Amino acid sequence: MSAWLTAIEGTPAGARVALFLVLLAAVLHAAFGALQKGRHDPLLSRGAIDASYGLMAAPVALFVVPWPEPHMWPIFAGVFVIHGGYKLAVLGAYRRGAYTVVYPVMRGTGPLFTVIGAWLIFGETFNPTQWLGVGVLLAGLYGLAAYNMARVTLARDTLVTALLFAVLTGLFVALYTTYDAYGIRATADPFTFLAWFFFIDGLLFPILAARFYLRLTERPALGLLALRGIIGGVIAFGSFGSVMLATRLDQVGEAAVLRETSTVFAALIGWLFLREPVGPVRAALMALIAAGAVIVEAAG
Repeated sequence: MSAWLTAIEGTPAGARVALFLVLLAAVLHAAFGALQKGRHDPLLSRGAIDASYGLMAAPVALFVVPWPEPHMWPIFAGVFVIHGGYKLAVLGAYRRGAYTVVYPVMRGTGPLFTVIGAWLIFGETFNPTQWLGVGVLLAGLYGLAAYNMARVTLARDTLVTALLFAVLTGLFVALYTTYDAYGIRATADPFTFLAWFFFIDGLLFPILAARFYLRLTERPALGLLALRGIIGGVIAFGSFGSVMLATRLDQVGEAAVLRETSTVFAALIGWLFLREPVGPVRAALMALIAAGAVIVEAAG
């Protein structure tokens, strides 16, 4: 698998595989975000998820894939710091704001700065039509956030703070997307990076979550929390792993933009499985998001 992936890097076949991987990541990320924001405190959910994928990745990292080259260890140290900051920002947003408001802001801020970062670091450029697509996508995302914000009734007293954390999260999204693309391109075997990424990224938040859990007076059942963690861990492999592989095969900026169709998939999941109403305004805004992604891909 590794040899095949490295063989199609930068080719039309690689671009097609990258497109599939990014759309898969978008679908899975919609489910992942809802899972983290769900029934339990976001810190507990995140700790259970990180513990699960860290434990699952450990034997693969230690005994299956080739060991990282010496120059990879400083890169993994950066991964640990950047993703830790990202998850703390997500935690701040989810604890203070409604999911339907903060999630589009998080996802809308990320691609703009990722495109800029990909230009600065990898020399990737967007043509004017692709920039138009980015603008259309951002209009849909921020429009969706504004529409939901006007109607949300929960946690309105902390909404401004939640939005600030959501913007900070978007900046971290741009940072980790660009940095992870650099990391997965820096090693000979992409699966070495993925295995060690999940192993290292799963070290911090289980400790923070355990400390928080022990301070609670009413503690959720560990069985249900562990089940959520296992499901989330499997989804995380598909979501984050797919987009990282895509950034090795094709342009980072395009992958970042296409991944933000996760907002559309989140709404579709809510409509199809949770019977949540969409309405004409939200449908039009989601169409903008999808149209922006199509324009970026078609003009690339």
